[in-house]
Amino acid sequence: MKVKVLSRNPDDYVRETTRDIHRVPRNYDPTLHPFEVPREYTRALNATKLERVFAKPFVGSLDGHRDGINCMAKHSKSLSILLSGACDGEVKLWNLSKRECVRTVQAHEGFVRGIATRFCGTSFFTVGDDRTIKQWKMEPPGYGEQEEPLNTILGKAVFTGIDHHQQGETFATCGQTVDIWDEQRTTPIRSFSWGVDSFSCVRYNPVETELLASCASDRSIVLYDMREATPLKKVIMKLRSNTLCWNPMEAYYFTCSNEDYNLYTYDMRHLDTPVTVHMDHVSAVLDVDYSPTGTEFVSASFDKSIRIFPKDGGHSREVYHTKRMQHVICVRWSADNKYILSGSDEMNIRLWKADASEKLGVLTGREKVTRDYNQKLRDKFQHHPHIRRIARHRHLPHDLYKQRREIKEMKDARRRKEVNVRKHSKPGSVPVETEKEKHVVAVVE
Repeated sequence: MKVKVLSRNPDDYVRETTRDIHRVPRNYDPTLHPFEVPREYTRALNATKLERVFAKPFVGSLDGHRDGINCMAKHSKSLSILLSGACDGEVKLWNLSKRECVRTVQAHEGFVRGIATRFCGTSFFTVGDDRTIKQWKMEPPGYGEQEEPLNTILGKAVFTGIDHHQQGETFATCGQTVDIWDEQRTTPIRSFSWGVDSFSCVRYNPVETELLASCASDRSIVLYDMREATPLKKVIMKLRSNTLCWNPMEAYYFTCSNEDYNLYTYDMRHLDTPVTVHMDHVSAVLDVDYSPTGTEFVSASFDKSIRIFPKDGGHSREVYHTKRMQHVICVRWSADNKYILSGSDEMNIRLWKADASEKLGVLTGREKVTRDYNQKLRDKFQHHPHIRRIARHRHLPHDLYKQRREIKEMKDARRRKEVNVRKHSKPGSVPVETEKEKHVVAVVE
């Protein structure tokens, strides 16, 4: 004869301490919980409201520069070190954990146009208006030693940008041409040009490390392969692109910041149309940088704000601004995916949280569970009109709000004009262009 008995492990329901909560078994049968959806909707609504209440993204500012900040670079090995270059030729090394400047170098006469750290983190390179490329030790000089560069290369023209190879001992500069340099030589090992008088930005691909891309003054974006003798492709847009950044997780995708207030994400295999057009800024976009995960990027604009975009989203999920922040020249996403650094022309570097409502510091187990549960609720009800309105609402300065309305009116008027022209023209004589096709003039191979 078989006898069935109930057997339970005390560890499943006995509290570890008197302050711990009781563990209660739950039956997930939906028929037993008829009010579960209304209850979860209320919790999702409260979680969305609390997220906006606790959205305080500004962490702190780093002041010490005596002129506008023109460029920044992250250390390739350390999370706490940041390099910044100003318009007066000064380069500063910052300790982000202590929020203080640990070293100041008078690197150039005139603007510092670009900074790049070596792939191993032992040194960094700077270029400036004095037509020189200088290599500096990452460590400060010892007692009694003078601050001298490890190497100085004198060029024939002004350099406007620099980037170092991710794995090798080569680096690229741009100016009148795009030059590839070896660290051991004082002349470029290769120069690329394609009928352009100047370039403003050059970037190595972090995945396919032999690929480069640059932004030129003739409104074009040029792609290169270091194994080839000539450039690969060129896409010409209606307005000039200022900077670009490769996606660190998807080898063939890059995003460029343009003078027409938009950002464009391209697949280098299909340059006829951009993959996504990112629209929200109300002035020229000056810089862009991807997050280490490759799912988002941050942009800096002349409209005194920075915005965070999803890689495949047409509109920003977040906008950061302060009363004293002026035109934002450069922006970087920290390598731990938690912070954003912005440099503006009123001489301050600002530190922001990538997630505006994230709580800094160590979280307890219950806090982590609550955070994850609230995030799941927000994701579940994110398309509900009331919750979506609260989650998307942002307070903007009056100037930004006014300019955004003016741009919307201009776009609506342009759209009405196109419709009227097409209506009063011969059928098929006026082509229909999508928003992605409007901004690309030609692709040259």
